[in-house]
Amino acid sequence: MENDAGFYAPLSYSPWLPWAGLGLLLLVAVWLAYVFLSTRQKTGSWTAPASGPPSDPSSLKGDYLRRIDAVAADSAMGRLSARAAHQALSLLIRSFVRDIAGIDAPRMTLAELREQNIPAAALAVSSLYPAEFGPEPRDPEPGDPEPGDSVATAAETAREVVRTWS
Repeated sequence: MENDAGFYAPLSYSPWLPWAGLGLLLLVAVWLAYVFLSTRQKTGSWTAPASGPPSDPSSLKGDYLRRIDAVAADSAMGRLSARAAHQALSLLIRSFVRDIAGIDAPRMTLAELREQNIPAAALAVSSLYPAEFGPEPRDPEPGDPEPGDSVATAAETAREVVRTWS
C-alpha cells in the first residue's frame, strides 16, 4: 500500500515549560513558608515592657471593686444572665491583673495564666470556667441554689483577688 506515511514521533514540549512549572512550585513553597512563619506566636515573656506598677494601686483596686459590684448588681436585677455575669467577672479579673501587674492576662489561656506567678487569679478564673463555658443552665429544682447565688459567689471570689493583691 502506498498510503503508508511512516512513523511520526510525538511532538516535543517547549524547553521553558518544565522551568515554569518548577518556578510555580517554588513560588507556592515560599508563600506557604511565609504564611506559616508570619502566623506563629512569638515566644517570650507576656509581661508588658517597662509599664511598671500603677501609681495608685488602692484607687485601681477600688475601681475594680466597684466594677465587680456593678456586675453582681446587674445580674441580681436580671439585666445580665448568669453566663454573661461570669464572663464579665472573668474579664474583670484578667483586666485587673493586666492593669496592676502589666501581665497581658486578657489574651492568655488558662494554662498560660497558670504559668505566670499569679496563683490566686488563675484559680479564680478557673473557678468561673464551668459557668462561663458549661451547658446552658437548667431550670432550678427545689433546693438548688439560684443562678444569682453562683454569681454572688463568683463576685466574692473576684473581690477577694482584688483585695488580696499585693
